Amino acid sequence: MKIPGLSFSWKRAIGLTLAKQNIARKIGIPSSKAGLERKVGKLFIKSIFSK
Repeated sequence: MKIPGLSFSWKRAIGLTLAKQNIARKIGIPSSKAGLERKVGKLFIKSIFSK
């Protein structure tokens, strides 16, 4: 039986999540799929409507 609201992530436990976040912040490219799609979409829209 699981306790509601309590979960364990081995990636967070070994620090993988924090490392990925730090790298993404330094290079300026999101590591998540949704974040990457937002960034690419924003650049695409800027390139179309900029003069």
